[in-house]
Amino acid sequence: MNVVTRAQSVELTENDIAREIVDAAYHIHQRLGPGLLESVYEIILAHELRKRGLDLVRQVPVEIVWDGLRFDEGFRADLIVEKKVLVELKSKEKVIAVDKKQVLTHLRLLNIKLGLLVNFGEELIKNGISRIVNGLPED
Repeated sequence: MNVVTRAQSVELTENDIAREIVDAAYHIHQRLGPGLLESVYEIILAHELRKRGLDLVRQVPVEIVWDGLRFDEGFRADLIVEKKVLVELKSKEKVIAVDKKQVLTHLRLLNIKLGLLVNFGEELIKNGISRIVNGLPED
């Protein structure tokens, strides 16, 4: 996997960023395995992505507008990477359909085109990564 640097002159696509996230998640899961708290995986994944030169924010409050009123915090996004990819983390035996629907709703509210739902609780991380799109054109 190529390591991304801030000095790159080419703007990263959502898919480029997702590849880095998946690779970092794989390496973390390989070393730590399942069973830790979601917050631990979040801290370590954020660190690994920053080492790769990616810009991100953690636990971003997202406001909701309803009936013309703004509510300061409708939910918190676990990670937003390069302002283009939402990463929602879980650490449980299996994700359920509502987890994926939740990510899609978050993508719509944030106007972001790609989300990754990463469940570190799976025995094999490849079974724990779901790609959710919100109007992202195919490569």
